[in-house]
Amino acid sequence: MPCVLALDSGTTGATALVIRDDAVVSGRATNELPQSFPQPGWVEHDPEQIYQRMVTTAKAALAASGQWPVALGITNQRETTVLWDRKTLRAVAPAIVWQDRRTADRCRELRSEGRNERVHALTGLVLDPYFSATKLEWLLRDSALRRRAESGELAFGTVDSWLIARLTGGRVHVTDHTNASRTLLYSLERRAFDTELLQLFNVPAAVLPDIVPSSGVVAESDAGVFGRPIPIAGIAGDQQAALFGQGCVRPGAAKNTYGTGAFLLSHTGSRPAWSSHGLLTTAACGPRGEPAFALEGSVLVAGAAIQWLRDGLGIIVSASECEAIARSVSDTGGVYFVPAFAGLGPPHWEPEARGTITGLTRGSTRAHLVRATLEAMAYSSADLLESMIQDSGAAPPVLRVDGGAAANDWMIQFQADLLGVPVERPENIESTAMGAGGLAGVALGVWQDADAFVAARRFRRFEPVMGAEERQRLRAGWRRAVDAVLSWAQWSRPEG
Repeated sequence: MPCVLALDSGTTGATALVIRDDAVVSGRATNELPQSFPQPGWVEHDPEQIYQRMVTTAKAALAASGQWPVALGITNQRETTVLWDRKTLRAVAPAIVWQDRRTADRCRELRSEGRNERVHALTGLVLDPYFSATKLEWLLRDSALRRRAESGELAFGTVDSWLIARLTGGRVHVTDHTNASRTLLYSLERRAFDTELLQLFNVPAAVLPDIVPSSGVVAESDAGVFGRPIPIAGIAGDQQAALFGQGCVRPGAAKNTYGTGAFLLSHTGSRPAWSSHGLLTTAACGPRGEPAFALEGSVLVAGAAIQWLRDGLGIIVSASECEAIARSVSDTGGVYFVPAFAGLGPPHWEPEARGTITGLTRGSTRAHLVRATLEAMAYSSADLLESMIQDSGAAPPVLRVDGGAAANDWMIQFQADLLGVPVERPENIESTAMGAGGLAGVALGVWQDADAFVAARRFRRFEPVMGAEERQRLRAGWRRAVDAVLSWAQWSRPEG
């Protein structure tokens, strides 16, 4: 039975799946990936650790499956910036993670110069530390690294490029359109890196990867990595991979992924659509992995807030207990938690925002805070979908969901209630890895297209049951809490 190997290099962990042609996972493995926080607002990875953990995880999944894949697909945390030596394949600095905010002042400077409108017109993005360009510019402030970059000694890439370079012994330096579209260096209309943007961020073209299709053989892994070569045939940023893996490959189809952050994407077809409510325009994949477009909104901290409850406060032992704790109280007792640890993304785009808990009383308990943390994921996602509806004029007929927190039945029902839209969850919620495998499998003929890949998967449907008055009351309280965060951010500015 043909199968594919899917590698998902995420922000806090590595996952590998072996997926049969009936879409059943025959082998699975995971490993946690640590982050470091050297200064407030800074978030880093060790690039070598990213690669080694991914390979170890892939080998474990292959061993569990007992099958050999016809192709390999890669999906990855996007925007995270890696800079390495082309010959030695050693990173010359820590990877700067997408959550990192060290370039907030630089983005503010560029906005004050009136650059945001032009950048948005070219890229579909906004000037924010979230994206790769200012991260790379920050790394190249080092004059020695800049000289080496300009001479072609160094290579830049998001995590997909880094993994492919390592898997191929440095023979191949590529990325796909979905990842390239998240760098602030890529023109959506031209589907290429843009000279004007390279000049704006002072990035030498010599460091850039080649851009290849999301579905199609681009290289083979070295025989020494897994024991024999595997064609690398699928590449996509994690959220675009999840969009494909959920079968959302035509205009109007939407999905939300609850991972470290939460990411809501709505497919817009073969031409880019533009938001007037702070959403991003981004590259996506069509039914056979061909270039397409989507609108995207992101919640910078979603599941990471659950990790904070566990690791930062120590009030839970594991994420799996949160559902029972949330059900143990009838509501949050008026508590709202806005986990803006890394600022706020759309529709606010406020890098100075910080996590805030409002409504605490002497009667507030850990159960209220746990429930408020789960509710925050749903409230933030509802804000994004509302913006998408305002842009498009129509609500999606259904929202498909995935990611670790989507396993929580209580939270997904609350999400459907807040949206007033049915929510569907696949039996296998690892749609990011599934999408990478699907793209690789389509390239090798394992599946004809995304429809064939999704046809064998089963979904559970959550229908909204909350009344409109209650929905409006709860969301009004959330908006009040967000307003408090934005007010704090205003007074936190250096000039404030």
